[in-house]
Amino acid sequence: MRLTRRECIAAIGAFAATSGCKSSRSHQVVVPAVPAKAGGISGMAPLRTFTPENFGAAGDGRTNDTDAFARMAAVVNANGGGTVVLQRRTYLVGRQGPDPSSPYAYAPAPIMEFDGCVHDVTIVGNGARIRCADGLRFGTFDRRTGLPTNNAMPNYDVSEIASPYLGMITVQNCTGKVQIENLELDGNLEGLIIGGNYGDTGWQIPACGLRLLNNTGSQHISNVYSHHHALDGVLIDDIPDRDATTSFENLVSEYNARQGCSIVGGRNYSFANCRFSHTGKAGLASAPAAGIDIESEVNPIRNLSFSNCEFSNNTGVGMLADSGDTESATFDNCRFVGTTAWSAWPCKPKFRFTDCQFVGAIVRVFGDADLERVTQFLRCTFTDDPSLSPTGEVYGASWTVADLGGGDLNVLFDACRFTLKNNLVLPWTLSSTFKNCTMSQLSSRQAYPRGTFTGVNKIDGNVDIYGSKVLGPLTINGTLIPING
Repeated sequence: MRLTRRECIAAIGAFAATSGCKSSRSHQVVVPAVPAKAGGISGMAPLRTFTPENFGAAGDGRTNDTDAFARMAAVVNANGGGTVVLQRRTYLVGRQGPDPSSPYAYAPAPIMEFDGCVHDVTIVGNGARIRCADGLRFGTFDRRTGLPTNNAMPNYDVSEIASPYLGMITVQNCTGKVQIENLELDGNLEGLIIGGNYGDTGWQIPACGLRLLNNTGSQHISNVYSHHHALDGVLIDDIPDRDATTSFENLVSEYNARQGCSIVGGRNYSFANCRFSHTGKAGLASAPAAGIDIESEVNPIRNLSFSNCEFSNNTGVGMLADSGDTESATFDNCRFVGTTAWSAWPCKPKFRFTDCQFVGAIVRVFGDADLERVTQFLRCTFTDDPSLSPTGEVYGASWTVADLGGGDLNVLFDACRFTLKNNLVLPWTLSSTFKNCTMSQLSSRQAYPRGTFTGVNKIDGNVDIYGSKVLGPLTINGTLIPING
């Protein structure tokens, strides 16, 4: 049976929770009894503070603290929740087989897996760095020789999989509040041994910094730096009907192999002052290699908001939304920079962009007869200025800044500015609405910004608007175009 990327991850996660990672002899975690004074799940005062040092962690950047973290997490789970306090140290984690009791060639040991907590789970990082150990395997390998294998894709032979960790931090099936703050999750991608491909394309194997799965309580993640992971910096999949909110503040997720952030299910997520950049730029890239991928594969996705966020210099699309049951996202004062791929691909209903900047071409918006469902841009700027790119590259150097032709019914550009100073040309559209926009291009190639022009619009450049409706003043290269509708 062919599995989706999400199903592959789910299968691996289910296995880790039931057999391979936790029950194997080489990875077995001895859980100390919870002191009576700590209270059980039904106790009156179940919350207490935990430190990995109390469970044997050295935090010296040399000693592997995997088992200490796992013992600590097991006691937190038995206690129904708690507060984990880290120190401003480097904790080395990550350990794997081969494990004869596991179907995987190299199964990961658990690190911090908080599961089923009914009380609050809080991680106070205090500037701690959690770093993956050198020399762990990621990909597919021959379990007898330890050498990488090379299989035709798609490949779903789980017996060759190797993963350094499912997630450095996993919070799943919890009903209490979750708060994680002030820490670094370092996947040490350059220190891994990379094997063959697995999944439908690339390396669809768990190795995430932070995983939030099937939680119902509110979640707040702040000042987290998640980078150089072999899969995603952050993976989110919560239940579709949750009323609680999840907020991210000052999250930086960069140099990961597949995504800065994957949202595959749930609702009510907000991101403020976050950066999702340089995906696939650290020696390993796995499709879609996006800054953020909003892709419903099991549960619907609803009610997303992004403010003052940046999506820059990713191997794939900066912000990708084009699969599954996804709807309603707002982007305010955000910046999208496409260097080697599209800056944005927002092909889902009710996506709104306000005061955003796009450097490099966009593609695939959502058009519809229902004006409430179409993609809308308000006071946004579009440019191909290489000085605004971190690498000097601007994607789409030989074509249009907005490749929308054929799928742009009623898509709205309201008070937007298109300022093209190099080789890009103005949007290719068929039935977008341009309201109070200004457009200019230096390229001599012809552009085709067609659709409906309302309000006051001004265009400078070689354009063809054949078939367009002109409902208000439109000036093209100094000439006022007659109103025709």
